[in-house]
Amino acid sequence: MDSASSSARTVAACVIGGIVLGASVVALHLGAGPAAPSLPPVEALRRRFRRRHRPVRVYMDGCFDMMHYGHCNALRQARALGDELVVGVVSDDEITANKGPPVTPLHERMKMVRAVKWVDDVIPDAPYAITEDFMNKLFNEYNIDYIIHGDDPCLLPDGTDAYALAKKAGRYKQIKRTEGVSTTDIVGRMLLCVRERPVSDNQSHSSLQRQFSHGHGQNIDDSGFGNGTKISHFLPTSRRIVQFSNGRGPGPDSRVVYIDGAFDLFHAGHVEILRLARGLGDFLLVGIHTDQTISSTRGPHRPIMNLHERSLSVLACRYVDEVIIGAPWHISKDMFVTCELGLSLGKLGPLIYIC
Repeated sequence: MDSASSSARTVAACVIGGIVLGASVVALHLGAGPAAPSLPPVEALRRRFRRRHRPVRVYMDGCFDMMHYGHCNALRQARALGDELVVGVVSDDEITANKGPPVTPLHERMKMVRAVKWVDDVIPDAPYAITEDFMNKLFNEYNIDYIIHGDDPCLLPDGTDAYALAKKAGRYKQIKRTEGVSTTDIVGRMLLCVRERPVSDNQSHSSLQRQFSHGHGQNIDDSGFGNGTKISHFLPTSRRIVQFSNGRGPGPDSRVVYIDGAFDLFHAGHVEILRLARGLGDFLLVGIHTDQTISSTRGPHRPIMNLHERSLSVLACRYVDEVIIGAPWHISKDMFVTCELGLSLGKLGPLIYIC
């Protein structure tokens, strides 16, 4: 009797459980609407595994004309949003069509971008606007996860957003623009510094002004002053210097190479000499002369970029390990001793000076 009663209770419990489960399924079906299509479980797991175990690749493009520390800081920020940074360098023709002729040609701009220590790969002749074909190429061939740009607007001649497609695809991320410097500003400083040159130099001055102004809509008058053009009083914070620094010194018995200079308007020639200097040893130390030293040796209108701006440009170079900000013009034994004490707790190897 007890056995029959127990069986009846079990059957009743199963029936009630089935009714409750069926009602729950019907309620979910009616409330959720049509089910969204999903990947097969195995394929979904494979994609999730690949995303988790491969590096996040980000893409940033630009003209990088007369490259400066603002460009470098943008690349630093972009690199921080992923594991690998791919940079597209816009072609000369695309820049001319959208902004006016570039000051530096593509091969020099490519060399400058490749030398930035946060850059992992470079794409030459990138389009000025992100087209659908190029965006798909980035995603499928270069395995790009996100497209990066600064918070300043980038508009095409017809007024449309150059990054509209990337934003629509949900694959766009934004970084903060570095205030206080731009290619426009630097060329304005150059025009400002030559305004008091002899009359014989006026022709080259006017040529530079015409070339730069074409297509930019700049308002630079004959005196060399333009919108926002002024002598720079840029002062970096200690945080910014740390962000640009390598944070490491030479190892024991390292061969340290020292080279000094102005490194004003940091360009492809500077990159090449630093590359060669780094190849002579294990650690490259770069001395950067003060503004006063440069003015006394090269003229009252130099340097174009102040000491701190020049220091950041040099620190961003992948061949440079450390800089001396405000290095002396004359190299002394005391300076070498100071360098040895400041750079390493261990014994340094030979120190090579390049003059």
